[in-house]
Amino acid sequence: MEINEITSELKKHGSSKNLEGMMRFGINPINGIGVPIPFIRKLAKQIGKNDELALKLWETKIHENRLLACMISNPVNVTKSQMNKWVKDFYSWDICDQVCNNLFVFTPFAYEKAVEWSSNEKEFIKRAGFVLMATLAVHSKNLSDIDFINLFPIIKKESNDERNFVKKAVNWALRQIGKRNINLNNKSVSLAEEILQINSKAAKWIAKDALKELTNPGTRIRNKFI
Repeated sequence: MEINEITSELKKHGSSKNLEGMMRFGINPINGIGVPIPFIRKLAKQIGKNDELALKLWETKIHENRLLACMISNPVNVTKSQMNKWVKDFYSWDICDQVCNNLFVFTPFAYEKAVEWSSNEKEFIKRAGFVLMATLAVHSKNLSDIDFINLFPIIKKESNDERNFVKKAVNWALRQIGKRNINLNNKSVSLAEEILQINSKAAKWIAKDALKELTNPGTRIRNKFI
C-alpha cells in the first residue's frame, strides 16, 4: 500500500466523535483524524513489517500514521538515530506509549535509552524513559534484578516531577518493576516507602499508589508471589 492509499483508508474510519473521545482521555488531537486503535492494529497486521513505509508514514506527521508506523517498523532494524529522532517528535502520551510498547522496548537499545531519556527536561522524552522501564519489566527476559535495582536511584530522583504525564510514568515504572518477581516486589515496596518521605505532592502520590498495588494480597497472588 502507498502512503496516500493508507491515509485515505484511515480517514474512512476516522471521525470527529472519536477525536473528541481521544481528547477526553488527554490525547493531544494535533494532526489527528480520530481512528480507533483496533482498526490501526488490524491495518498494521495486513501491511506487515515494512521499515521503509514506516519511516515515510512517520514523516507525514499525521497522528494515526505515526501510530501505524510504530506497529509496522521492525525493532531489529531500528537504530539509535531513529529512536532519537522519533522521541523528539512525541507530543502526546499515546504516541509516546504506543511507540515504546510496540517498538522501542524490543530494540537492543531500550535499557540504555530508558536511562538516558529519564533525565531529559522535555515532558514526553522523559516520560518515554520511564515507559521503557515499565515495559522492560514486562517484556525483557534478559535483564537481571540488578539491572532494575540500578534504576531505583533514577526513579527516586525524578519522583518529584509534578507534571502529570511524567509522574504517572514514574509510578508505572515502579509498579511494573515491583510485579516482576518477589525479590523486586520487596525492594520496590522499600523504595516506595523512601519516596513517600520526600516533600513533594508528586512523590507522595507515586509512592502511595505504588504501595497500594504492590502490597495488595491480590497482586501478590496473581503474580505467584505467595
